[in-house]
Amino acid sequence: MNSDKGRKLSVDEAVALVRRRDEVYAGLATGQPPGLLEALGARTDLEEVIVHSAILVRPFSILWNPAIRNVSGFLGPFEREARKQGSRVEYLSSTFEGGELLALRIKPRVVLAATTVPDADGWMSFGLHSGASFRPFLEAAADPERLAIAEANPRLPRILGLDEFGGHRIHVSQVDAWVENDSELLALPSETASAEDDKIAHHVVDQIEPGSTLQFGIGAIPNRIAYLLAHGSAGPYRLHTEMFGDGAMSLHRAGKIDNRKEVFDGFSVCTFAMGSTELYTWLDRNPEVRMLPVYATNDPAIVRQLHRFVSVNGALAVDLYGQVAADFIGDRQYSGTGGHESFIIGARQSPGGKSFLCLKSTAKVDGKAVSTISPSLGTDARITTPRHHVQYVVTEYGSVDLSTLTDRERPRALIEIAHPDFRDWLRQGVGA
Repeated sequence: MNSDKGRKLSVDEAVALVRRRDEVYAGLATGQPPGLLEALGARTDLEEVIVHSAILVRPFSILWNPAIRNVSGFLGPFEREARKQGSRVEYLSSTFEGGELLALRIKPRVVLAATTVPDADGWMSFGLHSGASFRPFLEAAADPERLAIAEANPRLPRILGLDEFGGHRIHVSQVDAWVENDSELLALPSETASAEDDKIAHHVVDQIEPGSTLQFGIGAIPNRIAYLLAHGSAGPYRLHTEMFGDGAMSLHRAGKIDNRKEVFDGFSVCTFAMGSTELYTWLDRNPEVRMLPVYATNDPAIVRQLHRFVSVNGALAVDLYGQVAADFIGDRQYSGTGGHESFIIGARQSPGGKSFLCLKSTAKVDGKAVSTISPSLGTDARITTPRHHVQYVVTEYGSVDLSTLTDRERPRALIEIAHPDFRDWLRQGVGA
């Protein structure tokens, strides 16, 4: 195969290179090649193929092919639904950067990636995603026993990288094969912040100092925080984040980002981007933003070097001692660890750093309101972040810094930011 490097194939010809029994690595969300995944799932001659991915952006046929075992590092809505219906979807517990280390260790024979079409000099950008699949793709391309197959989409923006991390690109002569597929990019619908979201966002914004380096997770609350910072009177700020979304773009457009940082000085860095079509257009060849592999953005050893690092992420539930469930709740795997714990650790060790875990005080379960702050997460709980790493917990009723509180003080403090309807019940649960 190496003698035929850089061949352009049809989608069917490319997926025919996957053996009946094989292992395939397909990346996360905006880094996935939709045409190749759909064509692979349509094959009827497969015997046992393992596909590693995370947050599938469409209900690909790979979810329903009985010969394909889907191993996900982060469940999205399509994996959750398929799993509920009995599909072969399994969750592999790992941090985001741990997923990269896993791929480098197990060396799946086939690695897929979404890229731009080759430019005039033959370079293909990895577009909206570097994440945990960039380095594995380069390794597979250099290994004569493995395959690196790119799906080139003319709609993908070219996003700059750094030469020291591979430049976020590959030359067409290095890939084993590539296909062209002009498909719509995943565009997230605009989320309107609820009244609770807005109150949570204000509690966080009140504690973010000018000169802070910001990291945002996904969702309405992080975007609302970014919007408030963009339209507030304070600043400037810096950006070092896992996901680059519309909120981060709004901060840039408002002139609130100067990126005077201790690491990666002069530009915002991220490891994947996901948001609106407007965001993707803005990112195209934008010198203010650099796309880096996940180990360069998420590693706590790097994060801790950034002064006043502020991490904003979500949670599903918190118990009265500060243990956090952010990926598993009740009896089901909901999402994944991602960069949750990594950024909390990094922020805690950053000079002047702060981490915020944001959640509404109640959630609906079978149509009934329940408290997201509880005496216990239950005997079947899966802890995303242990109590000794957690700093600020924020609901619409306020915020509390658990890192300064003892085991006797924590329950009382958390009860004060729980929903008023559940506070007496919580006090009874701990005898407070």
